[in-house]
Amino acid sequence: MFRRNYLLFFVLVGLCILIFDSCFNQVIRTDSDTFLEFSKDTLAFDTVFTSLGSATRRMKVYNPYNDAVVIEKVMLENLADDFFRLNIDGLAANVHENVEIAGGDSIYIFAEVTVDPDMPLSDSPFVVEDFIRFSINGNNQSVLLSAWGQNANYIPNNNNRGGQALLSCDFGQVVFDDPKPYVIYGVLLIDSCELVIPAGTDVYVHGGVVNTDNGAYNDGIIVVLENGRITVNGTVDEPVVIQGDRLEQEYDDLPGQWAGIIVNDLSRNSVFKNTIVKNSIFGVRVDSLAEARFEQCQFYNQISSGIVGFHADEIYAENCLFYNAGGATVTLAYGGKFTLNYCTMASFDSGGSALAVSNFRCLEPTCLQGLLFNPVNLTMNNCVMIGDGQDEVIFNDRSEEDDFEYQLDHCIVQVDELLEVVDFANFFENCSDCLNVTVQDTVFNDVQAFDFRLDSMSIALDRAIPIMGIDVDIIGRSRNPVMPDPGCYEFD
Repeated sequence: MFRRNYLLFFVLVGLCILIFDSCFNQVIRTDSDTFLEFSKDTLAFDTVFTSLGSATRRMKVYNPYNDAVVIEKVMLENLADDFFRLNIDGLAANVHENVEIAGGDSIYIFAEVTVDPDMPLSDSPFVVEDFIRFSINGNNQSVLLSAWGQNANYIPNNNNRGGQALLSCDFGQVVFDDPKPYVIYGVLLIDSCELVIPAGTDVYVHGGVVNTDNGAYNDGIIVVLENGRITVNGTVDEPVVIQGDRLEQEYDDLPGQWAGIIVNDLSRNSVFKNTIVKNSIFGVRVDSLAEARFEQCQFYNQISSGIVGFHADEIYAENCLFYNAGGATVTLAYGGKFTLNYCTMASFDSGGSALAVSNFRCLEPTCLQGLLFNPVNLTMNNCVMIGDGQDEVIFNDRSEEDDFEYQLDHCIVQVDELLEVVDFANFFENCSDCLNVTVQDTVFNDVQAFDFRLDSMSIALDRAIPIMGIDVDIIGRSRNPVMPDPGCYEFD
């Protein structure tokens, strides 16, 4: 009996040795196509913090292979920030190296965030984000950490990165009348509803590059669909500012932080009054057969243009200022009806002109495989379109039909080579009492400081004509009833 138990003991010991030996000598997978799997691709801390506090979320990291894997490094991307803290497989650290996961096994990662909603925005933005980065066998993967950092109205929530949210109200109104700021996260679609934004409302749009099957784009878009409209009721004293949600000093004048506003196909009756749109890819794009109206608005720090019309049915703008755009400050493409009164388009130290207008669209990038045409009907009165180039007004007519109609009156322009184009050699026959300036002429106060009021020695002074119904300028100053000034500012 003792002999059998003795033998059984050694057999069991041998089996244990084999088992433990196989565990401690598990093969490590080193293939370049090694990737981890995660229980979540985003850890969203969706509590609205009303006082200094913290919250914790957890996730699992899976090894889907039979062999073990070694994660060379797990770390927070922004180690300099102190909003988030990690616990990686039991180790409280924001960086952990050589983390081994056995075949078919997993580890836990806990993430904690601490925010103070009463801190200034320069220290605690509206949306606090970071990434957990994983490096394994030459591959990099990431999981997004996202939390609210300030008390605000988050539309729809802070877990909508790259996603869409529908604002609909059965053809009624939704009014942004809460005193707290509004933060748009992702893509907001307005349909069967009028979104009303009262005077003084602060609207922030959270941007960020999102990769999709169709490529990458900068998140943060407001889209007004066919049965929707947007009404912005800013005033001179309380304008509505729509901008990116990063308010640290280094983001003050940085273009491209969010995408922009799209007035989509067939949408009607959208109105923007005393609205500032800045730091975006484009300001407002008015698409096919849509219409929009702009009064006393400012568009600046765009990568492309402040206003983009593309086959728009009608765009009307008065007392508006456009500057610091990477493309033309105003682009009116593929035809449409456009009326601009008392507008200033300034293109200095930028990549485009003050104004660009065309009556066609290309069917492919080279424009060699065919074009589509749509008539242009452009009326401009008392506008200023200048910059630091020879031609700040760019007209492009590819049609063989007579479908590029334009009439400018008492405008300040800057054209040179445009006059050598056959279709526009008679430009000044359609630009009545216009003044053609050069880069040496004095027009504005200080273009380097973005001060586009007319200089006391400006050659543009008193060169406009009164327009019935427009009695004040962009800042509410009364227009001279007999000899007003062109552009959005009346000289004081």
